Amino acid sequence: MIRIGVAGKGGTGKTTLATLIIIGLLRNNHKPILAIDADPNSNLAETLGVPAPRSLVEIVDEVTKNKDSIPSGLDKVQYLEFQIREAITEDEGFDLLVMGKTEGPGCYCYCNHLLREHMEKLQQNYSFVVLDNEAGLEHLSRRTSRQLDILFITALPDRVSLLSAQRICEMTKKLELEIGEIKLVLNEYGKHLPESPYSSLPLPVFFTLPFDDEVWKRSCSGKGLMELSENSSAYQTVWNNIEKILRT
Repeated sequence: MIRIGVAGKGGTGKTTLATLIIIGLLRNNHKPILAIDADPNSNLAETLGVPAPRSLVEIVDEVTKNKDSIPSGLDKVQYLEFQIREAITEDEGFDLLVMGKTEGPGCYCYCNHLLREHMEKLQQNYSFVVLDNEAGLEHLSRRTSRQLDILFITALPDRVSLLSAQRICEMTKKLELEIGEIKLVLNEYGKHLPESPYSSLPLPVFFTLPFDDEVWKRSCSGKGLMELSENSSAYQTVWNNIEKILRT
C-alpha cells in the first residue's frame, strides 16, 4: 500500500494534482484507491465527477445533536464509525471519504482525530491512498498527514507561494512526521517559468505541471476531469512522473 499526500497554499493546483494522480492510477489499473478530501473547502468529489458524500463533520454534528438516535448496544464511537463507513462514496476502482467543514465556530480537532483513526483502519483495504490536504499548514500541525510515503507540495512560481512551500517543508521536519519523500511541483497556470531558476527553492523541482487548456475548460464548466483525454499535457506529465516513482 502506497500513501500519497498533496499539500500547498490555496490556489496552487493542489486538488487538480491529487485528481490527476488518481486518474492516472485508475487508468493504469493501480487500484483499489482510497481518495480522501481532508480540505474543509472540499472540491475533490467535483473534480472526480462523483456525488459529494456526507462529510465527517456533518456526521459528527448530527450524532452530537441527536444522541438519542444512537441504537442500543452501540456506544458513540462505534456508531460514528458505522456512519462514516456508510458515508463513503464508492465508485469503480476508488472510494471517496470527505472531511467537510463546520457551519459555524468550532474545532476540527475531534474530526481530525476521527479521520486519522479511520484512515489507519481503512487504508489496509486499498493499494493506494491519495490524500488531498487542507491548504496551508494547519493539517500538518493536526498530524492528519503524519504517515505518508510521498508528499507532493504544489506551488506557483512566485515568492509568496514558494515561501509557503518552504514553511510546509520546515513544518514536516519540526513535527517529525513519518513522510518518506517530499517533492515540489510547480504549477505554471498559464505563466511562463523564468529562464533562471529561483535561488530560494525549498527543494528541487520534481516536475512542472504545464497549463492545460482542456483541464482549464473542464474545471470552469464543472465537468470534472475523469473524462480528460489521454493527450492532455497535464495528465501525461503527472502520470509520467508518478510512473517513475512506482518503478523505483
